[in-house]
Amino acid sequence: MGKQRNPAIPGGGGSGMLAQLQKLQEEMQRAQRELEEETVTVTSGGGAITIVMTGGQEVRSVKIAPEVLQQPDPELVGDLLAAAVNQAVRASKELAQKKLSPLMP
Repeated sequence: MGKQRNPAIPGGGGSGMLAQLQKLQEEMQRAQRELEEETVTVTSGGGAITIVMTGGQEVRSVKIAPEVLQQPDPELVGDLLAAAVNQAVRASKELAQKKLSPLMP
């Protein structure tokens, strides 16, 4: 008679690997839920604009100092706001990387 092929992974068995993958998936989902609750806070223009953003990159709040809104140059206000948002996105991505990288193989 001929040899039968074993579809399981040699030396380990498929059920152990499947359990590990399921555990990893659960840990990733938990970490992502936690990131939705954790926040980063950044400022721009020497504190003129403050943005709070979650690890999931959702903006929770934007605070603009009153003196910024009195600027005669609306382009300056836009530049400060863009800089603050970009800085918040970077900080949020760094937070996510720190949280998720231990789960990566």
